Amino acid sequence: MKTTTLTTGLFGLALAGGTSLAAQEAAFIWEGNVEIGVDSTVRADDPDAELTDAYISAEVAFEAAITDRITAFGGLTLESVTDAQDDRAFEDMGLYVSELGLRFAFAETLVSVGKISPVFAAAWNEAPGLYGTSLAEDYELSEMIGVNVDTPVGTSGGTLSFAAFYADDTALSDSIGNKRGRNSVGAGGVGNTGKLNNIAVQYTQEFSDTTAWIGARYLSAGVGDKSDETGIVAGASHDFGNGFNMIGEVAHFDDAGGAQGNATYATLGGAYALDDWTVSASATLVDTPENTDSMIALGIDRAVTEIIEVNFGVARFDVGGEKSTAVGLAAVVSF
Repeated sequence: MKTTTLTTGLFGLALAGGTSLAAQEAAFIWEGNVEIGVDSTVRADDPDAELTDAYISAEVAFEAAITDRITAFGGLTLESVTDAQDDRAFEDMGLYVSELGLRFAFAETLVSVGKISPVFAAAWNEAPGLYGTSLAEDYELSEMIGVNVDTPVGTSGGTLSFAAFYADDTALSDSIGNKRGRNSVGAGGVGNTGKLNNIAVQYTQEFSDTTAWIGARYLSAGVGDKSDETGIVAGASHDFGNGFNMIGEVAHFDDAGGAQGNATYATLGGAYALDDWTVSASATLVDTPENTDSMIALGIDRAVTEIIEVNFGVARFDVGGEKSTAVGLAAVVSF
């Protein structure tokens, strides 16, 4: 289901505002949201997958100016930290640090060091609707230890991002409350190497109401992996100015997940806003040597007030040869 990346939003404010938070005349900025909802798999080929998960989640992100060139940034997430195995209601809750570090401004270039979310792709966060990001989230990069550099390219509205990183294996990888367990290099997985031998690079360009991006990444093999993973992504979004906007993205991975097989993701989504209502549709195809997985989702969102939104969604999944239908309803309060 779709989540909000608050620290990315705060970074965007800092980049747009100049070299530091001081340029915004704010020594401390923060934002957050609380989401309460229900996600129910109402029909599935596997009867054990037919379950209902009533949940609550919360995110808070901040940036604080230390000097006119240095800021501290961070993010906290509260959510169920394990997948539901049966019907549950507001269980398995854990609090963890999603981002934490320092950001240095060198003219228009920003360098972030610490626990970061390297820039790669966009559909995992921006595909519309309650379920629009469900399969694209497979290739999200988050909770990494490393360095990320973002620099504007001339005056053309372009931004070049580069990151070197590895999966967080510090105490920050665990959670308070329900323990999700501290990560270790021994757990394996591409990118989980304890070394800065994983990279991501992306160029994003704005053309008036259109935004386009192209990127690549390299994740080194971890313990138990057969090979390194390499990936490329290209996508674009466009606001037609009449309430209608679209996003499309294609991502391809050689030796996806460290296995000796490729995976190609194609996501297309559109949303139409009319007054306080937004209707959306999204679809994702995932082609692998074993299967062609798919997701088709429809969504209806309503802005109740300036800070409260209600989201409804229905999605049809075909993953690993098993079909299922999910229905969800959520209320989101932003502050």
